[in-house]
Amino acid sequence: MGAVATPLLAEERVVTLNRIVAVVNDQVLTQNELKNELFAVRQQLRQQGIRPPSEEVLRKQVLERLITTQIQLQQAALLGIVVDEETLNNTIKNIAAQNNLTLAEFRDVLQRDGFKFPLFREDIRKEIIIRRLRQRQVESRISVTAQEIDDFIATQKAQGNINSDYHLGHILVSLPDEATPAQIKAAKNRALAILQELKSGADFKQTAIARSDGRQALQGGDLGWRKSGELPTLFADVVMNMKVGDVSEPIRSASGFHIVTLFDFRDSERHIIRQVQARHILIKEEADDEVKPEAQLKEIRDHLLSGGDFATLAKRFSDDIGSAQNGGDLGWVSHGVMVKPFEEVIFNLRDGEISAPFETQFGWHIAQVLAHRDFDNTEEHNNTRARDLIFQRKSEEEYLSWLRKIRDEAYVEYRLDD
Repeated sequence: MGAVATPLLAEERVVTLNRIVAVVNDQVLTQNELKNELFAVRQQLRQQGIRPPSEEVLRKQVLERLITTQIQLQQAALLGIVVDEETLNNTIKNIAAQNNLTLAEFRDVLQRDGFKFPLFREDIRKEIIIRRLRQRQVESRISVTAQEIDDFIATQKAQGNINSDYHLGHILVSLPDEATPAQIKAAKNRALAILQELKSGADFKQTAIARSDGRQALQGGDLGWRKSGELPTLFADVVMNMKVGDVSEPIRSASGFHIVTLFDFRDSERHIIRQVQARHILIKEEADDEVKPEAQLKEIRDHLLSGGDFATLAKRFSDDIGSAQNGGDLGWVSHGVMVKPFEEVIFNLRDGEISAPFETQFGWHIAQVLAHRDFDNTEEHNNTRARDLIFQRKSEEEYLSWLRKIRDEAYVEYRLDD
């Protein structure tokens, strides 16, 4: 029969190619799912210039990530978390735009790199679902108090590193919940063995890929650039006393033994922002207006250009009650405070210039910029940043704890070696 397969042989071939590699609660992971994820990880490692570990080790790491993802998707399904097609399509369009590509060009790039667009699309759907699940199950329960922000800033100032950034690597030797003394001893010995390899010259990223149980293992254990407030509380003090290239001793936590390295370090500059001192007159459009707002504002602008007083006219005509009583004064305005159409106008005006009438969602405006300045916003920026960093740190710690809990509670059966 040459190369033609009988139906029976064809069916056997399909079973061989797409066999079950793991059972996760009442669902399965297949060989094809593992194969597709392995391809994506290899591509990612190649782009990062990281040599992958052996095929056996990489398959084990990738399968663990697939299992964790599957458990989270099952949790999301129980809670009724879904992603509609419009949200998914808009997210993919935004990803393409961030890469300066049209959607069609983005699809071509994916296909050229060996990725199937339908699979990529479903991966993005899963990412959005898991992000929503994390927000609902973890982040919605986290709060940051004013006292925590004050304490954080005081600590950072005392250490002299409030604006310092740390580029970290991380290796985790995990422990199960309620680990026995024997399990703790075995994990510690494994961590010490890994540390000795690193001290003997082993590449940290390659070692993380092959040996780490952490969530960033397949990224070479790279945690990226983090402010000190983003560092896990467990090893924040250790990291802030490290020099570039240092590798820590194993650090014990409930989740296991951690080894961290400092890839790089930098001091951030002060936070300087561009501001304009602006005032405006707003006229809202009403259905029964005899004179349209745009025409009214043109007349007011002509009067101002002829020497009229802006404050007086704002008090008389402006529908923005809050600023009208102050002569239309908006004070010093930073980027991101006003709606985009308003900012696009005022940040392009010269000192003393009065704009032509323009429309926003609130109505029609004319605006005048009195002055520009570069403002040192470091203190306010540090307060906002401190809150974000504390939230992120709490979120990451709670998320890892929650992941460990649902992983321990799940039924997982490995069939990779069947």
